Amino acid sequence: MIQAFLFDLDGVLTDTSEFHFLGWKRLAEDLGIPFTRQENEALRGVSRRESLALLLKGRPVSEAEATAMMEQKNRYYLEFLEKMTPSSLLPGAKEILEELGGLGLKRVIVSVSKNASLVIERLQLMPLIDDLVDGNAPARSKPFPDLFLLAASKYGLKPTDCLVVEDAAAGIEAAHAAGMLALGLGPFERVGKAELVLPSLAGQLAADILAKIGKWM
Repeated sequence: MIQAFLFDLDGVLTDTSEFHFLGWKRLAEDLGIPFTRQENEALRGVSRRESLALLLKGRPVSEAEATAMMEQKNRYYLEFLEKMTPSSLLPGAKEILEELGGLGLKRVIVSVSKNASLVIERLQLMPLIDDLVDGNAPARSKPFPDLFLLAASKYGLKPTDCLVVEDAAAGIEAAHAAGMLALGLGPFERVGKAELVLPSLAGQLAADILAKIGKWM
């Protein structure tokens, strides 16, 4: 029986992916590397270090240089984050979080981002969630299952007690590696390996999602 929903943040509850793209694009321009929106899709759900490696396309850099590049990208990203307000929540996000709270189910945000707490603060989400597990945790990033397992362990839950809500292939892979069911949001070609696929949370009811996912239990 599902007792907790584990939500990714970017692309699920809000969309900072545009800010990430603009931050990486500015860094790429600084480095003289072409970087397109299509290439940015490969960065969904992976860590900052892995994202940088993809952007560099094999260009060798020292760890010190890589750290400086990631810090510069993060400065660009934080500039864009200043524009966020509670209105930046995606349609359906607030409603489903409120419904889950009414049902007594845990609502945990599980994000690889090290800036997740800042995003949550800007969105004023704390009253609507129970916990946050983010990229600052001493755990491997998605597609490894560590962050999801850490979230479950905080409440003494088994993997089968949790439903992961993700918009990235790496997140779906991490959910399955953790032994959890997944709800994928977005195009089938990206999240089609999830047990249930929906275009977004807009107009969705938690009770309906639980009923649909029940056949996999």
